[in-house]
Amino acid sequence: MSEGVGRRERRKAQTRKALADAALRLFLERGYDQVGVKDVADAADVAVSTLFAYFPSKEALVFDLDDDLEAEVVAAVRDRTPGQSIPHALREHILRRAIEVAAFPHTAALAHMVESTPALRDYARRMWLRHEAALARALADEVGAPQDDIACAAFARFALEAAHVIHGHPAPEQAANAIFNLLEHGWTTAYPGT
Repeated sequence: MSEGVGRRERRKAQTRKALADAALRLFLERGYDQVGVKDVADAADVAVSTLFAYFPSKEALVFDLDDDLEAEVVAAVRDRTPGQSIPHALREHILRRAIEVAAFPHTAALAHMVESTPALRDYARRMWLRHEAALARALADEVGAPQDDIACAAFARFALEAAHVIHGHPAPEQAANAIFNLLEHGWTTAYPGT
């Protein structure tokens, strides 16, 4: 029985990957607005209904790992090493992700496509807001604060926005250190007397 479940799960993962890979290839070749979901389904050799079973929208095809990213950032807080500060754990996680993203061969083209396509920009913003809310809840749980704690919400926003700054910086580790040092120790520690 477990072998059948394992095989089924592998097949589902292969179909999902085939769809995401086909979408990325087609979007980068032709442009996002010139590719329909039927084009992607055909390229992956599945029915359109199968595509929608894996991805709720065309935009979701671009952000294939969306749910994984949210789970990972929350886990970075909840599963951190005992004694490790939350800012340090998030710094390590976000820096590692920035390095992984930078190594992806299509990062620049994908970023340009997202920025130049209003539907993708809007989707990315909604996705980040959802991640921000999940991270804020995890932070509140960790420090025993109410779920709507403004400090946790602000910290979550700053930490996630840091990922964009780190990714675009020529020295990502230096940027991560500066940003998370500021988040952990505050402005007056970084710039005394100001």
